[in-house]
Amino acid sequence: MIIKGAEPFLLKGGSTGILLVHGFTGLPAELLPLGEFLNRAGFTVLGVRLAGHATNERDLARSTREDWLNSVLDGWEILSGLCEKIFVVGHSMGALLALKLAKLREIGKVVTLAAPIFIDEEQGLENLPPREKCGNLCVERPQRKLKNVPPVVNKVYRKMPLVSIHELVELIAEVEKILPEITAPVLIMHGDEDHTAQPKSAEFIAEKIGSASVERVTVAACGHLLPLTESREFVFEEVLKFCLKD
Repeated sequence: MIIKGAEPFLLKGGSTGILLVHGFTGLPAELLPLGEFLNRAGFTVLGVRLAGHATNERDLARSTREDWLNSVLDGWEILSGLCEKIFVVGHSMGALLALKLAKLREIGKVVTLAAPIFIDEEQGLENLPPREKCGNLCVERPQRKLKNVPPVVNKVYRKMPLVSIHELVELIAEVEKILPEITAPVLIMHGDEDHTAQPKSAEFIAEKIGSASVERVTVAACGHLLPLTESREFVFEEVLKFCLKD
């Protein structure tokens, strides 16, 4: 059962659609404030729910990176029936999936928010057991206490299946390989105090991606949760400015 308030959302607007993709262990509501902001500017906005998310950690453990990508592809199919062109905005792991989508489908523009090519040492990835030894093991996560966000945003999973972390690591490796094949205009945003995805991830994407139009924006004094941070108005304005450009 989906956590109440964590359902996918569709905000109808104009003929340009924007697909919003949340991050690892996250939920659509994390991008709802951004979605509402973009919708007020005239865009049709769809916030997808990735497979295994917004329910319970057992569902996440059973899902794969292919399942997550299929959730994004389903979202593209829905928007393609409503809109003439589609942009995609992804946060964290959702940014990786946005890049994969841009390789597989016709996407007008791509926005990556805190895309994790390099995971920060603070996350302890070096202690991750081999996949075959993970079984049903999970790592505990602290409870969120974010303010001025949809209440459900603080109800993300308290346990993270280790096997799912392996899926994330494999997804990162896949995206690294396809970056030169992605040609859609891209905006790469990253906080300079991100202790989940190292800020050098943004530089790597900018250097390797095949897009002729690449913009980078560093968000000062900001961590990983760009769509939820106190600096989110700046983030939203930069995303909108990029989406409105000819």
